[in-house]
Amino acid sequence: MTASPDLGAAQLASPDLLRSVFRQHAAGVAVITAGGPRPVGFTATSLTSVAAEPPLISFGVGTGSSSWPVVAEAGHVGVHILGEHQRELAATFARSGADRFAPPTSWREGPEGVPVLDGVLAWMVCRVVARVPAGDHRIVIAEAVVGDPAGGGRPLLYHQGRFTALQE
Repeated sequence: MTASPDLGAAQLASPDLLRSVFRQHAAGVAVITAGGPRPVGFTATSLTSVAAEPPLISFGVGTGSSSWPVVAEAGHVGVHILGEHQRELAATFARSGADRFAPPTSWREGPEGVPVLDGVLAWMVCRVVARVPAGDHRIVIAEAVVGDPAGGGRPLLYHQGRFTALQE
């Protein structure tokens, strides 16, 4: 028999409860990019593999974010898996109002005009197939078109409200 959780500390559902619970969940760190009149990008910890056949991924994006208007219209997006050496890059793409593509960010225009970041563990360009309303966010589902998994290294993680690395 397993022990029951102590329900005395239980809280009613709220945005604060959700944030507090998910601070306990370690997540991989990705940067999502899209081309447009000006390239946009943001740090995401909501990246998931949806299906292998066809190769589908998903991520969430806030409709109030500065990137949303471009992502809302984009036919393709870039998905970049960050390495433990890229804490500053993750912070840059998470920072509101930052010029995310200015130096020291190193990037190039990739397939379908999507910005591709240099030095990441892996990247893909994906064709957007759906944008699903989910509260104040949209869940974007996209199909992988091309990519490179050969960056090598260890992943950057997000846990307890900060970027961190795996410990052995």
